[in-house]
Amino acid sequence: MIPADLTTPPSSDPLQLYRHRDAIYSTDLLAAALVWLDFFTWLTGCPSTLDGICTGLSLHPRPVDVMLTLFKGMGLVEERDGVFSTSLVAREHLVSGSPWFLGPYYASMKERSVTRDFVTVLRTGKPANWASYKDEKAWAQAMEGEAFARQFTAAMDCRGVYLGQALARSVDLAGCRRLLDIAGGSGIYSCALLAANPALSGVVLEKSPVDRICRGEVDARGYGSRIEVVTGDMFRDPWPRGADVHLISNVLHDWDFPEVRELLRRSAEALPSGGMLLVHDVHINREKTGPLPNAQYSALLMCITEGKCYSVGEMEGLLREAGFGPAELRTTAADRSVLVCRRA
Repeated sequence: MIPADLTTPPSSDPLQLYRHRDAIYSTDLLAAALVWLDFFTWLTGCPSTLDGICTGLSLHPRPVDVMLTLFKGMGLVEERDGVFSTSLVAREHLVSGSPWFLGPYYASMKERSVTRDFVTVLRTGKPANWASYKDEKAWAQAMEGEAFARQFTAAMDCRGVYLGQALARSVDLAGCRRLLDIAGGSGIYSCALLAANPALSGVVLEKSPVDRICRGEVDARGYGSRIEVVTGDMFRDPWPRGADVHLISNVLHDWDFPEVRELLRRSAEALPSGGMLLVHDVHINREKTGPLPNAQYSALLMCITEGKCYSVGEMEGLLREAGFGPAELRTTAADRSVLVCRRA
């Protein structure tokens, strides 16, 4: 059912429902580290930097970074001057040889498909198949198929009805004329922002087949006259010009640093001086110790995409590199937040 009003939030708070779903992979990552790598025993005997862990265990930096952030958020790993070591609770309960060792308790999870996938991702840095289905492709490739694209876009659309309204309440777009929504999926975030800003028009950049899905959803919500859908690949094709505000919502977390740098560079190139960029996502804190729900969600993303949840500090550095001014972090809803900055 398509809501008629994108400015009316629900009367109840669905935070825990989001957290249950977003955290679902994190226990499998803990199990993979414990029963496949004996990670905590190794780290107790050899406190190391991230690079040292990767070298010592033959692992890839991107997933190890996500794993360490999760374990810091869980209170299992501590970091001091870039060196990681185990906490007391990890040494007592996750190190083989301890009288309280829980390895056998987790052993039954060893052959779970997601647990096994995490071992592969940690070793290669390559994402697993979507939801660990053996007959499915990795997410980016699966999105090229019509059936999967419709299913995935519908999943993102239903949460966007809630998250889009929260985003619209957190940003002031008074005076902005045109919004460019990069890889905007169903267009739900553009619709929510336009619903809150009647003077705003929009354009969604999406590749096939999601562009067709987007046109149908935008029309069904009654925004077809205000939102244009442009077909294009955000990495390869020119970005539409003429927008004074860009939205990159739940996109950067699907990609590694080189791709994120390219998207931010393209945004700065297409925006006028003083133009606004909104980076809406789940962000890790500057210390990369959590918050725990955000670190748990990052584990899911690390497994099925080429990305992760980026920390506020990482994003600030990437935005500076691309030519943006200082970023302001504003919370929205369900552990999401938006970084608001302007092209320098």
